[in-house]
Amino acid sequence: MTSSENPAPEPQPDPGQPKYAERSYRSSAGVAGGVIMLAITLWLGVDAIVRGTGNTPWLALALMLLIVPLVVAFTLRPVVRAGDDRLLVRNPFRTVTASWAAVEGLRSGYSTELFVEGKKYQVWAVPVSMRARKRAARAKTRAAAAGDPGATLASRPGAPETTRAWSDRVVDELRELAERHGGREGARSEVTVRWAYEVIAPAVAGAVVMIVLLAIG
Repeated sequence: MTSSENPAPEPQPDPGQPKYAERSYRSSAGVAGGVIMLAITLWLGVDAIVRGTGNTPWLALALMLLIVPLVVAFTLRPVVRAGDDRLLVRNPFRTVTASWAAVEGLRSGYSTELFVEGKKYQVWAVPVSMRARKRAARAKTRAAAAGDPGATLASRPGAPETTRAWSDRVVDELRELAERHGGREGARSEVTVRWAYEVIAPAVAGAVVMIVLLAIG
């Protein structure tokens, strides 16, 4: 007579906890800049391919193969998605997916940083702007001088948008989600890191082709 062990059941979400729609964060300025850079690159590249002579069309094609993936990687690709179960951080060359139980901390200093399993990852989608922080500090000072009682709460989560820089507000929201979901009963600590080969491969190929073309003249 044989016996077998049944696998442990997957932890089920607490039905008493409210469900939240997945939140998405990315830099609108970065996206806008990326679209402009892509448009200029494609315009100049196509013009060089159509009108160029000798090796110029091939050099232009190789340069586009190198530049376009890098522009996409650093401007359009970065995003942060936060759901009930996990946090996804997509950076230029790799994607980090961590369950909330694995998130050890988030920090917004000179850059936004995620800490999981003793490792630190930059969060490219949430850039820190010193200028935005200075504007927020001036707004806080003006509100305090005007006698606004909310100005004393400007350094806390949920403060008025004008007295908190965008990156600081995002980090506050992510910390709140980590606290809310990380300690959930049955939550597992899971982290996966995936390299963006779809970005790396064409960029490397373009660089190699361009070097070969320059070498053979």
